[in-house]
This record gives sequence, structure tokens and C-alpha cells, in this order.
Amino acid sequence: MKLLGREDIRPLLEESFASSGLLLHERELGAEFFNLRSGIAGELFQLFENYGQKLALVVPDPRIYSKHFLDLVAEHRNHSRIRFFGDEKKARAWLGRSG
Repeated sequence: MKLLGREDIRPLLEESFASSGLLLHERELGAEFFNLRSGIAGELFQLFENYGQKLALVVPDPRIYSKHFLDLVAEHRNHSRIRFFGDEKKARAWLGRSG
């Protein structure tokens, strides 16, 4: 699944319940996600937090985005529900998945 707009947030949450969390790669995140003024990242994060679901985001080099986005990544370094990772292996391990 992809996050291209607000209409994709609920289906992603629903998918997370089927697999005890959700892993999204940078390529699955639309440009609006990285534009924090759009509010899409905040809405996604709030919904996952409200429902107690884990969200792992694989963004190998967050430095290519805005300073604000880099700050967001840093703020979620040790977050209990939402974290950014540089590679899929670490994201899967955090979610408790193998392979």
C-alpha cells in the first residue's frame, strides 16, 4: 500500500492490525508526506498513536528533505510507536518480524 493522500491513512491503519504494525518504505510515501505543512504525516502519526499501533518508516537518507523533516525523524528516534529506520532489516526487527 501507499500513502499518497489523506484517503490512504485509514486503510493503512486497518492493514496494520492484520500484521501487528506497519512498515512503509520511502518509495511508498507520497511527496505530501515529506511536506510537513500538508499535515499528512501528523495525521498518520496521530491515528497510529491513538490506536496503539506500531509504524516503521524506512527512509535511508532523511537529510535530503527539509530541516523540519529531519527534526521529526530525530524526535521519533526512540518513540514507542512510530520510528524511522535507515534500512528494512532494522525496521522489521523493531516490529518483531523476521526476513
